[in-house]
Amino acid sequence: MKEFSNKWKSSKKPRKQRKYMFNAPLHAKYRFMAARISKELAKKYGIKRIEVRKGDKIKIMRGQFAKTTGKVNRVSLSATRIYVDGAERTKIDGSKAFYPLHPSNVMITELASEDKRRFKRIKK
Repeated sequence: MKEFSNKWKSSKKPRKQRKYMFNAPLHAKYRFMAARISKELAKKYGIKRIEVRKGDKIKIMRGQFAKTTGKVNRVSLSATRIYVDGAERTKIDGSKAFYPLHPSNVMITELASEDKRRFKRIKK
């Protein structure tokens, strides 16, 4: 049985939706990493959502770190999580570890300007 297909449209069954997301290859999981952008950026670029990249400045909207702003330190496509400076938890031994966040729970306030191809894609 095939595990993943780009031809798959949709299903109402949560089981099938989870299976689609878990079995997706990394180049397809990149689409799942999209987050909302602030009103100013939305007006400037004419889009509502864009994929989160390392270096973007974000504001956490949900969870225990809500209203915290920080810079994206790491993006994990395989886990569909991002790690942000300022969203850290203290482990039992006293060291700090980044708290994993889902991109749907954050809002991008400033885009990283290193990647010129990203801005070309936005302008289209």
